[in-house]
Amino acid sequence: MKKKLMLATLTAAMLTGLLAAHSAAAAEESDIEYIKEKGSLIVGITDFAPMDFKDDDGKWIGFDAELAEKVAEDLGVKAEFVEIDWDNKILELNNKSIDCVWNGMTLTPEVMESMETTNAYLNNAQVVVMPEASAKDYDTVELLKSLQFAVEAGSAGEAAAKENGFEYTALAAQSDTLLEVKSGTSDASIIDLLMADAMIGEGTSYPDLTHTIELTKEEYGVGCRKDSDLAQFINDEFASLYKDGTMTSIAETYDVAAALIEQK
Repeated sequence: MKKKLMLATLTAAMLTGLLAAHSAAAAEESDIEYIKEKGSLIVGITDFAPMDFKDDDGKWIGFDAELAEKVAEDLGVKAEFVEIDWDNKILELNNKSIDCVWNGMTLTPEVMESMETTNAYLNNAQVVVMPEASAKDYDTVELLKSLQFAVEAGSAGEAAAKENGFEYTALAAQSDTLLEVKSGTSDASIIDLLMADAMIGEGTSYPDLTHTIELTKEEYGVGCRKDSDLAQFINDEFASLYKDGTMTSIAETYDVAAALIEQK
């Protein structure tokens, strides 16, 4: 009888230990708990108006930046923005150099296979940007094939260039591609429509550039580590911020309200 009692006690103790170990492992695997413990949500970005860009005081602002700050606040932490090499975004995420990629990121098959992504929250397209004076001469994809393009490495713009058989140079950021076109080093670039609306044309630093053909239709999402619980938290935040009008208000501030996707 004593042996049975001792065995039962030992079994119960082992079970308790296993449950405790499982709980500890689960907590360790929770990105939300990890972020709360260190007190900051590290957001991987590039300089990309109107999503993430610096104001005159050097503070990161933009539609994505403000949304990220709202989510961080509800997590009880501060948002910290870190510029990354866009081509290395998956590596940065998996190395825990950043906690999420929140920078007008297109939900491509590669991204969705490599990351835990949120629901789509903005519509977008990849567009051709070139000097307005020559735009009328290149109004079809076939005609564009004679041009030299500049694209951001690892971006949806680079994917569009490959898909259409364009000759191109891959650069570190979308903003760099505009400088290439302005200087005449490249004939055209491929960038996000939302960026084109914000950064080229009258009243901008690129008044002589215009966007022409839309090569793709796409959607933006936020990327977290694979199987991270942070993605669902952000989805819940999106639904709440959309319902109370916060998301629409921020979108109107940065002129992207027309691209906003309803969140449920």
